[in-house]
Amino acid sequence: MDKLLQDSLFFGVVLSLLGYELGIFLKKKFKSALFNPLLIAILFVIIILLVLDIDYETYNAGAKYLSYFLTPATVCLAVPLYEHFEALKRNVWAVLAGILSGALTSMVCVLAMSVILKLSHKEYVTLLPKSITTAIGIGVSEELGGIVTITVAVIIITGVLGNIMADFICRIFHINDAVAKGIAIGSSAHAVGTARAIEMGEVEGAMSGLSIAVSGLITVFLAPIFAALF
Repeated sequence: MDKLLQDSLFFGVVLSLLGYELGIFLKKKFKSALFNPLLIAILFVIIILLVLDIDYETYNAGAKYLSYFLTPATVCLAVPLYEHFEALKRNVWAVLAGILSGALTSMVCVLAMSVILKLSHKEYVTLLPKSITTAIGIGVSEELGGIVTITVAVIIITGVLGNIMADFICRIFHINDAVAKGIAIGSSAHAVGTARAIEMGEVEGAMSGLSIAVSGLITVFLAPIFAALF
């Protein structure tokens, strides 16, 4: 079976897309944020690989081609920001303060959790980049001596949870301003959360897309400082 699938370059791509389509179908049918398409796709792929006894390398031989679209997809997030540039200019200082607060809050929470749970330094720095996009988070984790595979998993989990809980959190804390919603989601749940922000509205999506890049840069500069604190 592995040999047959290894010879098929598109097995991983097809399996991933089928899982995502299943997630979209379930979300539309049940109209619940719990049926997040990315989460459903992850669970679907894991179950199929376990049931058919297919190793990850065989799956990734085809699925890796999906990652080639990550960079252009991220760049495309600049389009809604360009369209709502006036909103950014009117709120530039509030936007920067919000993103900085989001990045700092993420790292302070990781520091506090590491102290409370008595994590090792390696485990601590592995979790530090949890709220930034994967491409930047991998580099930060490697530079600080973290466990990159766990960093990637934590980043994905953070994004999925942010996507699922974004609406609930905004309602609980009465966050109604579109710019505030976008900054909060983008600085805490990176690209996966931004997908939900775009569904909320164009301004939310634009501000969230901006937050991905800026919070990533802030984390790159501040992560070494925080790494030295524990």
